[in-house]
Amino acid sequence: MMRIRNVSLLVLIAAAFVAGILFTSAGASLFGGRSLIDESRASGLDFAHAVTVPASPAITSAMDFETAFIQVAEAVNPTVVQIHSEKVIERRFANPFEGTPWEDFFNFPGQDRNQTFRSQALGSGVIIQPDGYIITNNHVIDGADELEVKLLDGTSYPATVVGKDPESDLAVIKIEAENLPHIAFGDIDEVHVGQWVLAFGSPLAEELSNTVTSGIVSAIGRTSVNLGQLNQFAAFIQTDAAINPGNSGGPLVDLRGRLIGINSAIFSRSGGYQGIGFAIPVDVVENVVTQLIDEGTVRRAFLGVLFGPISPALADAMDVPRGAAQVTSIEEDTPAEKAGLQEGDLIVEVDGKPLQNYLQLRTIIGNKRPGDQVKLVVVRDGERRTLTVTLAERPAELASAEGDERPGRNDGNRREEALGLWLDNLTPATIERMGLQEGIKGVLITRIDPDSYAYRQAQLRQYDILTEVDRKPVRNEKEFWEVYDKIEPGKAFLVKVVRVVDGRPNTFFTALEKPE
Repeated sequence: MMRIRNVSLLVLIAAAFVAGILFTSAGASLFGGRSLIDESRASGLDFAHAVTVPASPAITSAMDFETAFIQVAEAVNPTVVQIHSEKVIERRFANPFEGTPWEDFFNFPGQDRNQTFRSQALGSGVIIQPDGYIITNNHVIDGADELEVKLLDGTSYPATVVGKDPESDLAVIKIEAENLPHIAFGDIDEVHVGQWVLAFGSPLAEELSNTVTSGIVSAIGRTSVNLGQLNQFAAFIQTDAAINPGNSGGPLVDLRGRLIGINSAIFSRSGGYQGIGFAIPVDVVENVVTQLIDEGTVRRAFLGVLFGPISPALADAMDVPRGAAQVTSIEEDTPAEKAGLQEGDLIVEVDGKPLQNYLQLRTIIGNKRPGDQVKLVVVRDGERRTLTVTLAERPAELASAEGDERPGRNDGNRREEALGLWLDNLTPATIERMGLQEGIKGVLITRIDPDSYAYRQAQLRQYDILTEVDRKPVRNEKEFWEVYDKIEPGKAFLVKVVRVVDGRPNTFFTALEKPE
């Protein structure tokens, strides 16, 4: 059937081609061998006076707008580079007959079971200093054995890594060149929803280098659980300017050609552009890049709390914004404890900026330096208080989970993300606040993903207490994960739950499923 269709298509193309020749011949004969254009000119038609849109204030304004785009593209494009990364991969191919009587028979002399492959990737970057410093995404250069940078004029240079910061997905590389055009930095406080922006980069293929797309700022300050996995410390700029694979590391600029963000990610159900792109904001970029160039590493501030969102009911009851962050635990001998922060405090402002989303607490603190002071406005017992905190240095081993600043929880975080719920040990203060009897043991659900199995099917909720897992009592988080780790992936298991309703504890069972 496929062959028939192909033949039919070829016949159709051939027929159309022949018909075109006959029509052209007939037309030429009809007009005495002259073309239609020649005939029109012979007839005295004047194309110089063909219909065009007359000049008007609206057209002039649009032309000025067009000119602005052209000027920005011409100014910024020379600063945008294409980055080729190459990774050497070694693989060992085992003899399928190894360990059998046929092993030696199929082990041919001279056969090399270790084979080397070269994996290549494409990304973008932007020059920030005339002596060859370039910003890009960490995921563009991570693990690369060789880096090559290609400029707008086609010149290529080998590049070296100056420093990289996986937590912010930013990196600085350098080429040996001088007097290079370089981009200017904008001001994040001048970025507004609705303003025009242009995105630069090399989407999808090498031959599409220095592609320019336009759009608007769709939103600012974007944070979420999913975005936090890409970048813990950025409140992203969202844009509808087309961003595709290969654009990563390229600049997002305003109509003055100033850098306002580094293109980093897209939200897509197809894998391609669907009108939702994200850029790391310029304030985060400047903070990270400056430290990478000066010190080769990034030092971040540390508050020393575990925190999470507040429920709508609590926000209404306490008359606080729904973006407030609830302190659920405080580490000993940390800036938070020294400043008088307490478990149960609701943080509503940081340095005069109201929290629109509880995750902003992490991005704001994470972009401060050790030794910086911040003013926190907290609500405690219905009263607003202002606390001044001198921040410490964030421990290197600190876990990367949402709202979790305590060290040593990496494995738990991955499992919590897979389950869609986040846990913490019960404390005497929590037990008292919930009106429970002393001596109750278990783990507290501090946060739960509303799209998770735990929320939808198991019907668990924030502030539920899990006292048994797989028919085994658990007294704390450590015991919970010890039991959980012994459960086979894909298996359903029972959990015993204590939920406080109208001041009274209610006990029930539900079932969770361990992700495969």
